Amino acid sequence: MKGEWYAMKFRNRKNKSHLSAFTALLSQQPHAAANIKGHEACPEISGCVRFWQTSCGVLVAAEVCGLPAHEKKCCAPVFAMHIHSGGSCGGNSHDSFSGSMGHYNPEDCKHPFHAGDLLPIMGNDGYGLSIFLTDRFSCKEIIGKTVIIHGGRDDFTSQPSGDSGEKIACGEIERVC
Repeated sequence: MKGEWYAMKFRNRKNKSHLSAFTALLSQQPHAAANIKGHEACPEISGCVRFWQTSCGVLVAAEVCGLPAHEKKCCAPVFAMHIHSGGSCGGNSHDSFSGSMGHYNPEDCKHPFHAGDLLPIMGNDGYGLSIFLTDRFSCKEIIGKTVIIHGGRDDFTSQPSGDSGEKIACGEIERVC
């Protein structure tokens, strides 16, 4: 199995760069994924967040289009991204994605140390791409949860969720292979 080959390659190269192995992994089928869709005020938002389990942690790749853009210089938007504990992107009149519930935080940590606190997406004329490695969760732990993109940046300080603004897009995390 290719996943096992990558795991062995990572374990055997502890002090060397993993970049080529991670780059190769991005071309493989992920272990889990969430198809991202915007709420009614941002229907143009779409994309996918993919998750690959490795022996070093989970490789996360988020690619999103249709993000709100700003025309002014020095105002390129930054969008907070989190895994939430709920399993549904359903909502109500007060919260478009109320089924996503709060941040995934199984250890009851303060923000920004929740397992579900992820790196932000930097807006680039409506497009965003973020690729990173995290050991805060496994793919198995997040299947059935949701990924939320917020309308604002995460300040990495405010409790309980970084003052990241409204939920503008959501995707349900599902097993892929």
